[in-house]
This record gives sequence, structure tokens and C-alpha cells, in this order.
Amino acid sequence: MDSKDKKTISRILKVNHAGEYGAIRIYRAQLWVARRWQPALVDFLEETLEHEEKHCELFFAAMPDRNTRPCRVMSLWGNGGYVLGFATAILGSQSVWICTSAVEETVHRHLHDQLTFLEGKDNELANLINSIKADEMQHLEHANSKIEMEGAWSRFLRFSIVLLTETLIALSMWGDSIVMAREVRELRQK
Repeated sequence: MDSKDKKTISRILKVNHAGEYGAIRIYRAQLWVARRWQPALVDFLEETLEHEEKHCELFFAAMPDRNTRPCRVMSLWGNGGYVLGFATAILGSQSVWICTSAVEETVHRHLHDQLTFLEGKDNELANLINSIKADEMQHLEHANSKIEMEGAWSRFLRFSIVLLTETLIALSMWGDSIVMAREVRELRQK
């Protein structure tokens, strides 16, 4: 494996770990609000938080073998996740479902690109991502089944969350996510 691929793999691991950390902060903030004002959300949020904490630990455990350290912009993921989680929970259950759907949809797209990139380069990391992808798909499907709002506000909220998530991913990977997505598109066209 060349040094460019090693660097991209390191950045994949960093962004996935940071993303899980951000998700933990989103769900903790949403859970804090839900326990007080939206008890119907508590079971889902507790279960999802457990998944995200486990995923974060798994990505962190995979770092030493790849000479990787946590992302430099972890505070953006953490603080941004907390603000996003709190704000969407205050706005109501539909905003929580839209937030979960938007984040998980974006993450799923990136995980798919990562798996295509990792094929034949780091099968161990690819297997780890695949094992986590199932939980993330469950979160996405559950959130999508609960969304009842269709309108300008929900589209604006979804767009804003996707844009925020994409921006943090690009920052965390120093642009490798954009290059990787382009390479994956080229592979698919062949």
C-alpha cells in the first residue's frame, strides 16, 4: 500500500471516530431534553446512544494499528453535535427524526464510498465499517418511518443538517472525502 492510501485510511478512521463522537453528543443532548419533555423518544435515543458509544470505541481501538490519532477538529464535532442535538430536540420529535435521518443518510453515503476505497487495501477496517453500517441503517430506517412532516421547514432542516455534516466530514478528512467520492464515481462508471 502506498503512503497516499495509508494517509486516506488514517483520515477515514479519524472522521469515522469523530463522527461517532459527534453522534454521541447529538443523542446525549436529545436524550436530556426527551427525558423532560418527550418521553416517547427516550427508548430509541438510549439504544442509539449505546450503539454510537460502542462504534466510537471500536474506531478508537483501530487507530493504533494504523498510527492514527483522533481528529484535530473533535471539538467541532462534539460542540456542534451537542448544539444540533439540543436544538432539534427543543424543536420537537419530528425535528429529532429529521436530524437522525439526515445525519445517517449522509454517513451511509460516506461509509459506502469508504468501503469501495478500502476494498483490497484494508479488509480489517472494511469489516469493521460493515459491522457498524448495519446499526446505522437501522437508525436511518427507524427515523424515516417516524417522519410525518413534509414541507419547506423539514426540507430546510434536512438540507442544513446534511450541509453541516458534509462540511465537518470534508474538514476532518482535509478534502480526501471529496477526492475519494470522485474516485468511487469513476470506478462505478467503468
